[in-house]
Amino acid sequence: MASTNPGDRSLFRRMALQARPYWSHISALLLLRMFGVPLALLTPLPLKIAVDSVVGSDPIPGFVAPIVPSALSESNLRLLAFAAGLQVAIVLLAQLQELVSNALRAIAGQGLVKEFRSMLFAHLQKLSLLYHDTQGLSDSVYRVQQDAPAIREIAINSVIPTLASAVTLASMVFVIVRIDWQLAVVAMAVSPILFAFARYYNSRMRGRYREARRTESDSIRVVQEAFGAFRVVKAFGRETGEQARFEEHADVGVRMRVRLGVAEGVFGLLVNLTIALGTALVLYVGVRNVLNGVLSLGDLLVVLAYIAQLYAPLRTISRQTATLQASLVSMERAFDLLDEAPDVFDPANPVPLPRAKGVVEFRNVSFAYGEGQAVLDDVSFRVEAGTRLGVSGHTGAGKTTVASLLPRFYDPTAGVVLIDGVDTRDYALADLRAQFAIVLQDPVLFSSSIAENIAYGLPGASQTEIEAAARAANIHEFVSGLRDGYDTLVGERGMRLSGGERQRVALARAFLKDAPILILDEPTSAVDTQTEAGIMETMERLMVGRTTFMIAHRLSTLDYCNARMEIEDGVVVSASGDVEMRGLAATSD
Repeated sequence: MASTNPGDRSLFRRMALQARPYWSHISALLLLRMFGVPLALLTPLPLKIAVDSVVGSDPIPGFVAPIVPSALSESNLRLLAFAAGLQVAIVLLAQLQELVSNALRAIAGQGLVKEFRSMLFAHLQKLSLLYHDTQGLSDSVYRVQQDAPAIREIAINSVIPTLASAVTLASMVFVIVRIDWQLAVVAMAVSPILFAFARYYNSRMRGRYREARRTESDSIRVVQEAFGAFRVVKAFGRETGEQARFEEHADVGVRMRVRLGVAEGVFGLLVNLTIALGTALVLYVGVRNVLNGVLSLGDLLVVLAYIAQLYAPLRTISRQTATLQASLVSMERAFDLLDEAPDVFDPANPVPLPRAKGVVEFRNVSFAYGEGQAVLDDVSFRVEAGTRLGVSGHTGAGKTTVASLLPRFYDPTAGVVLIDGVDTRDYALADLRAQFAIVLQDPVLFSSSIAENIAYGLPGASQTEIEAAARAANIHEFVSGLRDGYDTLVGERGMRLSGGERQRVALARAFLKDAPILILDEPTSAVDTQTEAGIMETMERLMVGRTTFMIAHRLSTLDYCNARMEIEDGVVVSASGDVEMRGLAATSD
């Protein structure tokens, strides 16, 4: 009874391909559910034997007689014991089936979610910064953590129960027809009503579930923003304001979830009332047939037991409609993410780049974020290997954009960026980015040890290499004085260290990577003057023999550079030193 529009069929096809590694588990689960069909058919049999053959005088049902020893059928007590034993055996088999099913369900379900989350995470890492700047972090996190499990809900908890219920339904109808075709017709008369309810529910609920997912994603965004800027929140005493902002979004989510819950409840009420109506009609017709001698009491009890089991799959199929709509919305969102084409990608035939010389050139480069105003406008310059270029300009002038285009965090909207005379888009991304060491204004550290943070740019570095890089960054003595030394955990985003200490760890990381091109983006703006002097001395040694782009507001920070370039409103307005300009003459210092 689930929706079968073309969009849903496409989703099911993609989901089936995604679940291919677990097809064997899913098939085994389906077979186990099929094994439950004969068990369900046997469940009322002990009751029929007890009523018709022990209490009454009817013979044992024909298909059971061959397996019942004649000694048992000659004694009512022994026959009753047989019926009781049969009941225990059926229950035991059903429980064993459930046990194995639970194990397979856990293996396949958790495996599917893990693989799907890994795929989403890998794809998110392929997307450029432009996508993440536009969409935001919280929505990506929500899709990986909250939307991805929908593949388990559909493949394991919806499709298999629905298929098994359909087979059970067909089996029950067949058996009831053999016993009393009138009762079968009466029992199935409610099916069109259930189908109509499900179709109506499908058409109304998909959009509501989609909106609920967006609302929940917005709530996560509020939490992420508040805790990401926790010091600012506390400094301005905005805890109450952030709490109110969170509750405002949460209240919207609650109202939407309440409406969804009410709608699901109404749907369930209609389903159960319809099934109750069908059961009442079966009971009425069945008792009349017993009174008219058309049906035995035992057969009626069997039919009523089958009817209960007949309506169970009908109820399952109907209720799966509700859960399936929510899961399909999540799958839509997850596949929409996978369909997002990376705008920065590897070339088909990359040019090898073992180690760059460090000659950098911008030719008529322009760049804009999305459909916004151009951040860079026809920028052209060239620096030779080993040049230390200082880039200055007001906030928003385009300085950081210049640095971001070098390792292809973004691609220019016009013009080309070249390294060693080759368009950066012709290099493999991994080879290109291996040529850069980057130290940012707010150094990024991970919640691991100091040693692991230093070695982040060179996985597998030895302890000797890590310590040598720390010495070069003038942080070895500080680290050695800590209780856990290089195994000291820095905390989330390195917040257990001071700003200067975090910056020196970032510098040690750059020393260890030993890349030919260095980007220093406002590296000292967040530290005091005394700390800045020590860091600048370290950076001067780091710049030796490397092409360096140093971005700074304070012109004094650029004293260590042998070339200068000033950018205003995305245009190079002045240049001096060892930098070649096109359309703008460089002046000597």
